[in-house]
Amino acid sequence: MTAPVMLLDGASLWFRAFHGLPEKLTAPDGRPVNALRGFLDMIAVLVERERPHRLVVCLDLDWRPAFRTELIPSYKAHRVAELVGGSDGGAVSVEEVPDTLTPQVAMIADVLSAAGIASAGAPGCEADDVIGTLADGEGTDPVVVVSGDRDLLQVVSDDPVPVRVLYVGRGVNRAEKFGPGEVAATYGVPSKRPGTAYAELAMLRGDPSDGLPGVSGVGEKTASKLLQQFGTLAEVESAAAQGSDSMTPRIRAAISGAVDYLQAARTVVFVRTDAPVEFDRVDDVMPTAPADPDALRALGNELGIGSSLNRLATALRWDERF
Repeated sequence: MTAPVMLLDGASLWFRAFHGLPEKLTAPDGRPVNALRGFLDMIAVLVERERPHRLVVCLDLDWRPAFRTELIPSYKAHRVAELVGGSDGGAVSVEEVPDTLTPQVAMIADVLSAAGIASAGAPGCEADDVIGTLADGEGTDPVVVVSGDRDLLQVVSDDPVPVRVLYVGRGVNRAEKFGPGEVAATYGVPSKRPGTAYAELAMLRGDPSDGLPGVSGVGEKTASKLLQQFGTLAEVESAAAQGSDSMTPRIRAAISGAVDYLQAARTVVFVRTDAPVEFDRVDDVMPTAPADPDALRALGNELGIGSSLNRLATALRWDERF
């Protein structure tokens, strides 16, 4: 089988690394490096497991894009922290991130650059949109998406190339790989279009983790039943509007009353496949040697992450050791 391109949901993974390892893991100068070490160890495990020949760490250049919040203001609103410092001296909204994680994101960027591992983002877009665009545009290699976010199950596909999602919600070592068949079977959505149907399921049932209200009185089982019965969200809406006897009056009324929300939710929930993706490197081929071994060695000494760099080097089959 052709070696895949691996697309990593960067923030999803380093948040999990941060919360999965104790902050007592520090650099020689006392700075926490738990997220950095955990993130590098995750990459090493994933590379050993999947043997990709291309790898991209996908970034949130805008974690709460205006094109989504203008339609559904509650989108990720519970994750917002207000800070003083706007251009007018007022408050600005930023993502609520632990104080000891933010500096480690910069460390991660420095290590990736010195290692020669590609990263990519898109102005005004989330990492999900970068992943959706790269997966949709891949015409040669199988794709493995790695994330702890189930929203990305919508990108699974068999055509034109296999796209699989390695869901790491329970940890990298207990990761579950989802293709179209697994998504359909696990979530009870139509097997002909399981990725799209999963996104429509999320619109109907709602998602508190993303601030999506869903349709009142429609949970996951009801949403699954509706999509299995009618095939698509558009057909569910049409059946409700026409007074279908296949729905209870309560569900018909709830669907009909949520038409505006469901229309907005399509833009909010579906990942973009046309994001203006920008790479930090010329290509995303797995580096056969560090891009800057001296810089990587210096970072290893400064941050006390030599063991993690060596695990990464072993996974990448480099001769270099740190």
